[in-house]
Amino acid sequence: MAEVKFEDLLGTGAHFGHVTRKWNPSFKPYILLEKNGIHIINLESTIEAITKAGNFVKDIVSKKGEILFVGTKKQAQDIIQQEADRCSMFYIVERWLGGTLTNFSTIKKSIKRLKMLEKEGSSLYENLTKKETQMLNREKVKLADQHRGIKDMRRLPDAIIIVDAQYEDTAIREAKRLDIPVIAIVDSNTDPNKVDIPIPANDDSIRTIQLIISALADAVNEARESVADKDNKKENKKVEVNKTESAVELKDSTKESSPKNGAETAPIIEAVVEDSPDKKESKEVDESPGKDEK
Repeated sequence: MAEVKFEDLLGTGAHFGHVTRKWNPSFKPYILLEKNGIHIINLESTIEAITKAGNFVKDIVSKKGEILFVGTKKQAQDIIQQEADRCSMFYIVERWLGGTLTNFSTIKKSIKRLKMLEKEGSSLYENLTKKETQMLNREKVKLADQHRGIKDMRRLPDAIIIVDAQYEDTAIREAKRLDIPVIAIVDSNTDPNKVDIPIPANDDSIRTIQLIISALADAVNEARESVADKDNKKENKKVEVNKTESAVELKDSTKESSPKNGAETAPIIEAVVEDSPDKKESKEVDESPGKDEK
């Protein structure tokens, strides 16, 4: 994960909180000072939180975990979708449907319905009037908008990354009910204690959202690459071990089939020599009667 620098956050306006009359007292540890009726967020705390969140994300992904990005407010929708796609994770950018997590079985049925509607030549479209076909097409478009980011999500996520903890309060309450860790950008009007890893920053600035979410998406990709490298090393090591074992087995089989010393081959050689034609001829000559005998 690329290090997020103080100057980068300052340039995006990440330090601007809400007006002082809208602050949440629990946010006090992250406030640096008050200026012109606006709370100024301590960016050192922001950098520490981003680093902590990045390490947490890496740990989850390294264990083959899945993360859900959530940002349904207008400023966050495009950023969330782009960054989630870049790191191949799930996302929700349309309205949060009540029960998306706590009633996930119903959501899965809705996704199954969407896939049936999207399937070419589906039996759902057989023997329908033009009006009925149009109604199914409208249903397909609606479901596609609602579920496009979680269409392939087969189980509950291992963690959730949220842009605005105040705006996405329903999502946070569902996640906490299921003990799903929540990482969220929190502004000065929000209670940071309701999320597991609060990132104090301006949650209305598009540039701030882009910087923070991009850093977390980088952490996901880095963890994936690290896991892939480890898997490749294990595979290569396994191949080398198999090659070594095969070589040892071949060597052992060669030793068993080959004679241990020259003593074992001696009787064979002698037998061959005794049965050779030259040897027989020499025997016949030796056994023939001599001239004197005749």
